[in-house]
Amino acid sequence: MTETPGNIFAEGQVLLFNKPLYWTSFDLVNKVRIMIRSRLGIKKIKVGHAGTLDPLATGLMIICTGKATKRINEFQDLDKEYIATLHFGMITPSYDLETETEGDFPTGHITRELAEKALQGFHGEQMQIPPLHSAKFIDGKRAYEFARKGIDKELKPVRISIRKAEILHFSMPEMRVRLLCSKGTYIRSFARDFGNSLGSGCYLSALERTQTGSFRLEDAYSLEKFDDSLEELKQTGK
Repeated sequence: MTETPGNIFAEGQVLLFNKPLYWTSFDLVNKVRIMIRSRLGIKKIKVGHAGTLDPLATGLMIICTGKATKRINEFQDLDKEYIATLHFGMITPSYDLETETEGDFPTGHITRELAEKALQGFHGEQMQIPPLHSAKFIDGKRAYEFARKGIDKELKPVRISIRKAEILHFSMPEMRVRLLCSKGTYIRSFARDFGNSLGSGCYLSALERTQTGSFRLEDAYSLEKFDDSLEELKQTGK
């Protein structure tokens, strides 16, 4: 095989990206595929991601190309670290800002000491009910399809584990929390449950994934930097 810059991606690359706000995971995968193809003149390249991020979340996504796509399941099983911003006093049907806020719940009784004590109760293995506004399958359809039609469905609890949880910033009605958790954990559901544990309402107002296994956000490409690296690869071949 003639060695070309495109062969690097066909043989398999594991790439780290910082997903922009409002982009779907598919948007990012598609953009990376288009960039590789157009910059390097490749007609076809296999590209996939190793863990979805909601459009309202930012942060680390692992994207695999070519033969490295066979490793996607391996990366999906790794623990994830998130920085979650929680807003107390109201709730939303989606547990985040995808849907409108509603309700008026008390927050005056919530102190940092009370929040830290409640947070300890979330350490370890537990059963968590995923949001109806999620990609979980129910009766052969995605759960969010029912949610968007106003059809209530019951999702089965799943076993998850929260390895670490700490409060980074406390200024009611908002709180910022770092969470290290297992595959399948919904931070939106954590926000709902944490609010309930404190006798209030709560939704997830912002989310950033900072780590997956040993892969860290600070090592991730922005789309601009990745484009620069592709141009350098095209010019120099390395």
